[in-house]
Amino acid sequence: MNSIVINIGNTNIRFGLFDDDNCDISWVINTKPYRTRDEMYAQFLMLYQTYKIEPESIEKIIIGSVVPQLTRDISSAVEKIHGKKPVLVDRTTPSGVQAKSKQMGTDIYANLVAAHNLYPAKKKIVLDFGTALTASCVTETGETLGVIIAPGIITSLNSLINQTAQLPEIELKKPKSVLGLDTVTCMQSGMVYGFLGMVEGFIDRINAEVNDDCFVVATGGVSHVYKPLTEKIHLADRLHTLKGLYFLGKDL
Repeated sequence: MNSIVINIGNTNIRFGLFDDDNCDISWVINTKPYRTRDEMYAQFLMLYQTYKIEPESIEKIIIGSVVPQLTRDISSAVEKIHGKKPVLVDRTTPSGVQAKSKQMGTDIYANLVAAHNLYPAKKKIVLDFGTALTASCVTETGETLGVIIAPGIITSLNSLINQTAQLPEIELKKPKSVLGLDTVTCMQSGMVYGFLGMVEGFIDRINAEVNDDCFVVATGGVSHVYKPLTEKIHLADRLHTLKGLYFLGKDL
């Protein structure tokens, strides 16, 4: 079965074309500035043409969102394209994971669902390097053990640049040395190694609290920067959240 899965986030909207359980094609557009329903309809159609996707070949559309004001317009644009209503999933959608908290975001819930389905053998930690940096933990039986939410890396970097007079915009990448001698590498070191220390600290403290050595998955926009720098992250998967949304909606 061909499905389109749409993850509406605060920074980006990610689309994935699934052929049964495999995501063959994925693309990302910026969440802001907000567009009208008609603009989104036209943009979605253009992207479908770019990736040679025939709307009539799609049997199901699954949407998960953490931006309520966009959910209705995107759902309407997608329904206009496909001629069928999309399936909306959130933390109340039944799965093998117990969300526990009524405040859990759809993205965090989807991350736990994907981890539970893909890596069932042991406790899992999912690190999501998105607008917020989150670390969530789930047991082998699908019990949610808890979540950490911290400022996201790009969010923090933009705040640093916008709140200072002389600090420039930089590319987020590993600097040649920890101690920098120019502004750009000094900032790169702070953003890369500062947040790496935070992430490794999260992993160590969670492992100590749950008395286990959890399997750690990283996802989100800048996860590829941090995965090569530590052995504490076992796997990076930019499509992890999409996969969770797919598992939530595939049988609805």
